[in-house]
Amino acid sequence: MPSEAVDLLSVRDLHAGYGTADILRGVSLRVGAGEFVCVIGANTAGKSTLLRAISRLVPRARGAISFCGTDLMAMPAHAVPALGIAHVPEGRHVFGEMTVEENLCLGAFSRRREPGLGDRIETVYALFPRLAERRRQRAGSMSGGEQQMVALGRALMLAPGLLILDEPSHGLAPIVVEELHRALSDIHARGTAILLVEQNTVLALDVASRGYVLEAGRIVIEGTAEMLRTNSQVRTAYLGI
Repeated sequence: MPSEAVDLLSVRDLHAGYGTADILRGVSLRVGAGEFVCVIGANTAGKSTLLRAISRLVPRARGAISFCGTDLMAMPAHAVPALGIAHVPEGRHVFGEMTVEENLCLGAFSRRREPGLGDRIETVYALFPRLAERRRQRAGSMSGGEQQMVALGRALMLAPGLLILDEPSHGLAPIVVEELHRALSDIHARGTAILLVEQNTVLALDVASRGYVLEAGRIVIEGTAEMLRTNSQVRTAYLGI
């Protein structure tokens, strides 16, 4: 476990939203180098807005967000991936008319002139052998679970320092969720820091080492995954115990 003093991502007193309404109200959190952190909460808590704010996709935000010491609030959205942040959005958003391999290559677009592209593709195929078998298949003709693998593999092509994922298990069959669980554990074991937003609280607290509970745009509880699993409020509201 990395030192608590090492902040890869730091979010401080973040207020963000759309139009005139704030969805996030004073959110602060951190992700240490190589750490696996989750954010759990109900559907309207602001989880997706938090990730979109980190990726600079929310039109109105104030507060402080830094990554490796770089002020993200001063960055345009298109510059964020080149810093080493890969965002897997909810709903996958694969390019349906393109093949699996073409989708993967798009993930490395900002690093396309660097060596090692083939090695990164093979790393993704080792993680998801099904994608290797279907590398020439149109992504839009694949199942939801396979498309989620494509979206995750595309993000990994960036070789990110921080992988942020928005509800990756949403709508997937239990057997595919188990495969996702394994993949996330493998990715983290290789040294990639992960910030996971999930409604599947069991999955989130099983793979993450530390987490936050977001309610109505505010962080209301934070602690280790074990602490959250045994917290009476979390058990009642999110684990159904």
